[in-house]
Amino acid sequence: MNLMHKAGLALALALVSAPVWAQEEVVAIVFNEGNITWMMVATLLVIFMSLPGLALFYGGLTRSKNMLSTLMQVFTIFCLIAVLWVVYGYSVAFSDGNAFFGGLSKMFLDGVVYDPNGFFTAAATFSKKVYIPELVFAMFQLTFAAITCALIVGGYAERMKFAAVLMFTIIWFTFSYLPMAHMVWWWAGPDAYTSPDVVADLNASAGLLWQWGALDFAGGTVVHINAGVAGLMAALFLGRRNGYNKVPMPPHNLTFTLAGACILWVGWFGFNAGSNLEANGYAVLAMANTVIATAVAALTWMFSEWLIKGTPSLLGTASGAIAGLVGITPACGFVGIPGALVIGLAAGFLCFLAVEYLKRALNYDDALDAFGIHAVGGIVGAILTGVFVNPALGGAGYVVDGWVGPEFGYDSAQILIQVKAVLLAFVWSAVVSAIALTVVKFTIGLRVSDEAESEGLDIAEHGEKAYNP
Repeated sequence: MNLMHKAGLALALALVSAPVWAQEEVVAIVFNEGNITWMMVATLLVIFMSLPGLALFYGGLTRSKNMLSTLMQVFTIFCLIAVLWVVYGYSVAFSDGNAFFGGLSKMFLDGVVYDPNGFFTAAATFSKKVYIPELVFAMFQLTFAAITCALIVGGYAERMKFAAVLMFTIIWFTFSYLPMAHMVWWWAGPDAYTSPDVVADLNASAGLLWQWGALDFAGGTVVHINAGVAGLMAALFLGRRNGYNKVPMPPHNLTFTLAGACILWVGWFGFNAGSNLEANGYAVLAMANTVIATAVAALTWMFSEWLIKGTPSLLGTASGAIAGLVGITPACGFVGIPGALVIGLAAGFLCFLAVEYLKRALNYDDALDAFGIHAVGGIVGAILTGVFVNPALGGAGYVVDGWVGPEFGYDSAQILIQVKAVLLAFVWSAVVSAIALTVVKFTIGLRVSDEAESEGLDIAEHGEKAYNP
């Protein structure tokens, strides 16, 4: 395999995030209206995932006295991250810097809407000479950052102070989400790779995991492992809810939970297929894999529960669907239908084991299973991406579009790269989360009082009830 074929892998460069580079000629780029329309729709779909999808899914899983507080946390986190993303988040994630962080040149989206000549600035896709407006790319990425931070709510639900939620979110977003996004998704764009002579310098300017050749189409490391590990750390720092394993704590409204799961599934098409940045066949592949893996995972969890526990539950089946969505996220544009089937099977079964047995064995209170579903599902999907990207196993392989980049392979070396990326994401999030939680604990405090927890966070923290007689 020559250098061009080893390195010219547009799609293989992870996820949604082609960065922006300066245009040398003073001309207006003509954008493809179909691509713009698709990316605007995909952005709205990811917002729909969070609001109301994740809010209803998590809210239904809590006890009724904490329903409103859970909705409030998800909604407020989304708004908070949207503002921080504009102020500095986009710049730190998607501008030149080093292998870990970008710079501050695009604070307040400076230069993102219009260039000095009055033209709309452009963001790269994964094809040469194909661009989308940088502003729609920035808004699409905003939704990823917001839902990632909101996913962590599942680990600390029903016992964390609202002020602590906000302070922790700000610290974690700044020092865990943004560097992970930069490490995985920042690169020079396909048009920058003009000859083999520039490869080494361009690769060295990219994010660390991109330099490694790690594959992550839509956020297995940046979103799911990152958030799931943070949820686990929050659960460990806060301790178990009062009465955990002593009194029943069933979900108060599984109707809301299923409705939220269904909304998440619909919205996830924006998450996964939108990560292709173009409305082409690879977006269709990501969409198809998202349908198939999710359905398989839902059935796998259902039958596993039926065989082991004696009854198939709605909660288990819906949880399996979310596990499948998580598992296929890093793989959706790389693997073929056979890979989606296996990933759905593996994610459904292993997340079931994590939620039903690992949590019980280690006795941690991950209230809404942020770790058991998102971290475990993300790990499964990230590693199996390296297996099933191989065309010999039905994978889509890599697109060669006349440009060069890092080296990728269809062998054990690629799988080891995926494992290394998983380990980095796990450790990075764990360390940042531990530091953030420690800072919050010794400043404003992490946990509500026993009285407030008993009364419920709806009244104690917000002075409202989700339900009135």
